Amino acid sequence: MIKNYIQAARLRTLPLSLSGIIVGSFIAASEGFFNWLICLLALLTTTGFQIISNFANDYGDGVKGTDNEDRIGPKRAIQSGAITPNQMLSAIKISVIITFIVAIALIYVSFGKDDFLNLLLFFVLGIMSIVAAIKYTMGKNAYGYSGFGDVFVFLFFGLLSVCGSYYLYTKTINYTVFLPAISIGLLSVGVLNLNNLRDRASDIKAGKNTLVVKIGAEFGKYYHYYLLIASLLVALLYTMLQYTSPFQLLFLLAYIPIMKHFQVVYQNKFPKLLDPELKKLALSTFLFALLFGIGLLLS
Repeated sequence: MIKNYIQAARLRTLPLSLSGIIVGSFIAASEGFFNWLICLLALLTTTGFQIISNFANDYGDGVKGTDNEDRIGPKRAIQSGAITPNQMLSAIKISVIITFIVAIALIYVSFGKDDFLNLLLFFVLGIMSIVAAIKYTMGKNAYGYSGFGDVFVFLFFGLLSVCGSYYLYTKTINYTVFLPAISIGLLSVGVLNLNNLRDRASDIKAGKNTLVVKIGAEFGKYYHYYLLIASLLVALLYTMLQYTSPFQLLFLLAYIPIMKHFQVVYQNKFPKLLDPELKKLALSTFLFALLFGIGLLLS
């Protein structure tokens, strides 16, 4: 049974969710601000958010019938019958409680008990993150079914993850931090878009109106190219503004597999063959985060 929940948690998605925290932490460390306990709690919190999202996605798509025999990707837990809807709901509730406790610990360690405004701000952001994770596919007004998934992934995986984690260390915000946050957000949206390109046919049948369903497969591919190219350009802009050493260009190595991925998507004619690319792009984003951060520390 535990194995089923581990599979439903989709551990392969976790490196992508950690990428924003890694970048925010590295930027703060490069400026002389770092705390291992904040880093650990931030990583655990974002892992919790991702697991909640994956469980909720499994539940929402499973109950709505979106996960059916037409779906190309691996079978989900509810779809396969490994976990019942009620069991998944219980898993979501338990995950929410644990993640909320860890998030409260993170906020307390970062701001103490007297910084009321920051405590309130991050408490609200934590609640919003949990709600966003759940509402992607669950409920009547699930935003993943109306084409707004890309916006929420960009905001939460990119801007909030990078800028929020940076703020936890520094208690301030530098406008340039938004640039790598945008890069992480765009790459994260790229992973979602790739998933939607793969599932477009089954999503149409299930009434799941993702952005790819709305704009079509051809424009969905163009959109994908723009996401990848823009992520590179924005990262380069940040490097130009903050340049002190060639080590800051280390992150370009991550774009070797990303450009290979670009070519695969460009040449693809069968959506099923896009499935292996999800893991590749997610891991490439994780590699980008590590190299970007290491480059900053070495400069």
